[in-house]
Amino acid sequence: MVFEFRQSLRLQEFQNDRDHTIGKNSIEVASMFNELQTDLRSGGFEIVAPDWPTVHQLAENLSAKHTPSTGNRFADILHVATALHLGAAQFLTFDTNQRALAEAEGLVVPL
Repeated sequence: MVFEFRQSLRLQEFQNDRDHTIGKNSIEVASMFNELQTDLRSGGFEIVAPDWPTVHQLAENLSAKHTPSTGNRFADILHVATALHLGAAQFLTFDTNQRALAEAEGLVVPL
């Protein structure tokens, strides 16, 4: 989700403006925005539009199956549902709970 990546960069800059020991500074953020644009132009990343009603149904199923016992968050469920809908074989995350959900649904989380 390109928007989420861009949003996370903006949040990193916001955090760094308030406390220079966390987040990323404006120069680092600008560089990451430029790298993303380069990757999008070169085909390194592709923006694919999912069928949102299908993703939402998958997310509802994942929520019913996992959240009562694992406490998954909305965004984590939506990301995993989107990956499953798009036929992803691998799933990248640094979030422990999201990793567990993705792996429980058969996705390989290499990091």
